[in-house]
Amino acid sequence: MFRTALRNVLAHKARLLMTVLAVMLGVAFVSGTLVFTNTISQAYQKSSAKGFDQVDVAVRPKSQDSEGDRVGRTPELTQALLDRAAKVPGAASATGVVTGFTAVAGKDGKLVGGDWQSAGGNYWGAEDPRYPLVGGRAPHGRDEVMIDSATAKRAGFKVGDTVRLSVDGPVLTPTVSGIFTTDDGNVAAGGSLTLFDTPTAQSLFGKKGTYDEIDVRAAAGTSQEQLKDALDKALPAKLVETTTGERLADDQAAAIASSMSGLKQMLLVFAGIALFVGTFIIANTFTMLVAQRTRELALLRAVGASRRQVTRSVLTEAFAVGTVAAVAGLGVGIGIGAGLRSLLASFGETVPDGPLVISPGTVAAALAVGILVTMLAAWLPGRRAAKIPPVAAMSSVHAQAGTKSLVLRNTLGALFAAAGVAVVLMATRMDADSAQGPMGIGAVLLIIGVFVLTPLLSRPLIAAAAPLLRAFGVSGKLARQNSVRNPRRTAATASALMIGLTLITGITVMAGSLQSAIDRMASSAIRADYVVSMANRGPLSPGVAKKLAAADGVTASSPLRNGESRVDGRTEWLTGVDGAAIGKLTDLKVTDGSFSVGGTRIVVDEDRAEAHGWKAGSRFTAHFEDGAARRLTVAGIYEGNDMLNGIMLDNKVLTPHLTDPADMQVMVKTADGASDAARDRLAKTLGTNPAVKIQDKQDISREIGKMFTQVLNLVYGLLGMAVIVAVLGVVNTLAMSVFERAQEIGMLRAIGLDRRAVKRMVRLESLVISLFGGVLGLGLGVFFGWAAGELLATKLPTYELMLPWGRMTVFLLLAGTVGILAALWPARRAARLNMLTAIKAE
Repeated sequence: MFRTALRNVLAHKARLLMTVLAVMLGVAFVSGTLVFTNTISQAYQKSSAKGFDQVDVAVRPKSQDSEGDRVGRTPELTQALLDRAAKVPGAASATGVVTGFTAVAGKDGKLVGGDWQSAGGNYWGAEDPRYPLVGGRAPHGRDEVMIDSATAKRAGFKVGDTVRLSVDGPVLTPTVSGIFTTDDGNVAAGGSLTLFDTPTAQSLFGKKGTYDEIDVRAAAGTSQEQLKDALDKALPAKLVETTTGERLADDQAAAIASSMSGLKQMLLVFAGIALFVGTFIIANTFTMLVAQRTRELALLRAVGASRRQVTRSVLTEAFAVGTVAAVAGLGVGIGIGAGLRSLLASFGETVPDGPLVISPGTVAAALAVGILVTMLAAWLPGRRAAKIPPVAAMSSVHAQAGTKSLVLRNTLGALFAAAGVAVVLMATRMDADSAQGPMGIGAVLLIIGVFVLTPLLSRPLIAAAAPLLRAFGVSGKLARQNSVRNPRRTAATASALMIGLTLITGITVMAGSLQSAIDRMASSAIRADYVVSMANRGPLSPGVAKKLAAADGVTASSPLRNGESRVDGRTEWLTGVDGAAIGKLTDLKVTDGSFSVGGTRIVVDEDRAEAHGWKAGSRFTAHFEDGAARRLTVAGIYEGNDMLNGIMLDNKVLTPHLTDPADMQVMVKTADGASDAARDRLAKTLGTNPAVKIQDKQDISREIGKMFTQVLNLVYGLLGMAVIVAVLGVVNTLAMSVFERAQEIGMLRAIGLDRRAVKRMVRLESLVISLFGGVLGLGLGVFFGWAAGELLATKLPTYELMLPWGRMTVFLLLAGTVGILAALWPARRAARLNMLTAIKAE
């Protein structure tokens, strides 16, 4: 039986080719994902670990818990603490570390590096071992700065050049005194790092005389743990906490692995989808192969083969096919992993150097996935063939599924589909956070139900296309009859395409509706023409708001200033605004009271009002970060959103209690409205600062939507793999169907159907099956998009379902195109059959 199984594989090489390709693509997706994420993760981990080579123990401020009604404050690392750390037994040296955001403008005036990776820091002394020099010298004073070598290369800077940069205040134009190398992960990812001398860095980053961290090097013969114990004894435990360099490197590696796990899981999900779609092809292929060899298997049963032996022979074939596909998929996956890394570089994303990582786990996963998926998909056809009595198989009595089997299938499908719809509808009425699990379960049940019901659905839906097919004469009539002749095969072929289009359509519906909701939120909540903020979303210097208020053409402006407080025993963030101007700059819907901010009158969003039990006229005591308390009155309650929410009070009340006032953004209204001229005036007022973004409502909406657009494009690309696998399924089904119907096609040719008509028949059959799958996919996708949108609407009041009719039409046309392209080879093969040979075929 084993030799028979292997001979069958060799005898049907061409027919198994599409199955091998389908499994190979899925395995390649899995192994490529693992190779890519493992390679990137290890490269970043090694790069970040080098950054801790100069740190044996790091001393950091200890987070303080709030005590009573007083807001907790983070202690400062002073020069006295640094001096004490340097004198601890076992310490060779102590370095004070100052960090902050620094925006560097390239020679074109645009920000260099990513918004979040544009960092600044201090160079310690005349020679800092953390940053080896490749040219120039250490900086001195505010007129000198050092730039990392990667940024210098990208922007074209060299020692002696003047560079424009900003921290959170005016634009500075220091001279590049030196260029250095660094193992900083942000720089490796494409960001920038600029270094000032320590006093300048402390002054620019608002940390005069203090440090963010103290790095201590151990003397020879002292371990990191021994040095840590000595520092713990010498430094005040209430103010600082110590961590060894090894622990920092391990934590950083864990953080990188965690950040990569999300990407890995997402890619593996899509790989799973591709493999799931591939199972339909495998099951279809083995079902057809078994059906074609029914008499052969019956003869084996008649000469003594048991049911188990017949099933095992089919599984042996599947094992051989799966092994070949898995090995090929692993090889292709390794290439994909290397290619994705190169692709990142071509997109301008910098990745640390490192070898391609092919772990034993990746190899094992690729082989296991390929072989198991193939054998599981082939098990049911093999089991079904083994259960057919030999006499019935030889006389083909078994050929058509019985009425009892179809009734059972349709009943199960209806139950699954009904349960899925019920669970999804129930989830739409639940809280968004707790509804995700039920929503996923309901979606799976519904997809399974529709898949099981697809043979039943195929007849009426394909019959609906009959009027169009009549236009193609005999070819159209035969195509319709062929597409419903074997409903199970048609269902399996169409379901592969249905799953891909369901996901694509559902995500497109959600993304389009979400972008529309963001646009409405920006236009309805903000009356201001511009919102000014830092490029890294960090705090703005209060001086920015003063300059903007005095700029030509500005009719109203208000900074949004954050301050921490204690209210009713819990921490609440207060948003300070210009009480006289905020009403002109926002358009928030008030649900209770009035939007009146000034003195002790405040406004609060609905969520916080409900949490505290407040209504218009309620009074409460706020304890500020300096320990002072103030009695405030709720003047109004408004509908908050992701842009504007929280407790708003006048800056005249909040600012006196803040130790270091800083604005998150400044809202500005101009006399002439939003225009290029107005934007240019505001930019010039701020000295064309590279650290500052000036955005109108469209810019804000576009920036928020950009993330969803990128995700959508990524999803399209990933689901494209599943669609390619589905196309292989259509090709495979049609090719094997042509082989099955060779005698029939020969008879048609003999009675006058020419080659062109035969080709048209096969193409129309493929087109009908593909459009059938496309219609099902669009319907399910719209339903899932609506259901997911109902959950989003609970978090985003402006959300409304928007059906992208244009894109949905394109998807349906693409499904039809897939059908036509997939039929090219099978149609050509059918047309070239020798009619006499085909008529004699058994």
